[in-house]
Amino acid sequence: MNLEALAACVSTSACLITQLSTAMIVGMLLFMVTSGLSLIFGVLGVINFAHGAFYMMGAYFAFAAYQLTSSFAAAFLAGAIGVGIVGILFERFLMSRVYGTNILMQLLVCYAVILIADDLVKIIFGAEYKMMGMPDAFALPPIELFGGFIPAYYAFMIAASLLIGLLLWLGINKTRTGKTIRALAINPQMVGALGINTTALYAGVFGVGSLLAGVAGALAAPTRTLTPGMGLSILIESFIVTVIGGMGSIAGALIAALLIGFTRAFGAIGFPLFVDGLMFALMAAVLVLKPSGLLGREAAR
Repeated sequence: MNLEALAACVSTSACLITQLSTAMIVGMLLFMVTSGLSLIFGVLGVINFAHGAFYMMGAYFAFAAYQLTSSFAAAFLAGAIGVGIVGILFERFLMSRVYGTNILMQLLVCYAVILIADDLVKIIFGAEYKMMGMPDAFALPPIELFGGFIPAYYAFMIAASLLIGLLLWLGINKTRTGKTIRALAINPQMVGALGINTTALYAGVFGVGSLLAGVAGALAAPTRTLTPGMGLSILIESFIVTVIGGMGSIAGALIAALLIGFTRAFGAIGFPLFVDGLMFALMAAVLVLKPSGLLGREAAR
């Protein structure tokens, strides 16, 4: 425990700005992953345990596209759209077969996909660490704010994640398709009776949820070390965020992801040996005080 260092950081504008930017980066990447997880659960009622593998695929797709084109735009699109397509295929050929079955069956299917994805990455890219590197477009001087410095790419990641989150919220709450998706989550039989292709809608929702994981992976690729199995840690943190925010709640996912981001950024200074413990302690506190999560719906009694 190093409370003196934490107090010194909070009272120093340069350190405070640096840690705030770190918290936002961690939080927004977690939000991208968790929002896709929550969207899939909220509509389809299944927990995609392979979601972390989709994040890993997004990073590696972006890495491969960047190696071929040297274009970050191409890398970003490859990571996002590529994983979205993989998600649709995964839902149609595997997950749709285990809807309504025991959750252990869903877990086994997802775990098999995780193992297959990790081994494919090792075969195609090798087991050693990979670095995409910072794109030339973001080789800019850092942004100075109150004595602290924020790398240009960090600012882009935060802005892009907020924009995508806003578009997701608008799409779900303000469009006809979004309203149909919300109705599908409540009463799929009625939606089907109205002549809407629920099978295609399920696949589309799963694809969008997977695409969000791919977006997170593509955004993280320039700043993270790429390695097989890299999706496991963010999957665990995503479940923590989902529990804290509430299953199926996109707004809850945003709040919880930012809480975890701040816990990681400032906990690394004040409690360097207990950062993971802080996250689980926060989750435990929420479960005790509000089992459904901060913005989750109470279960019917």
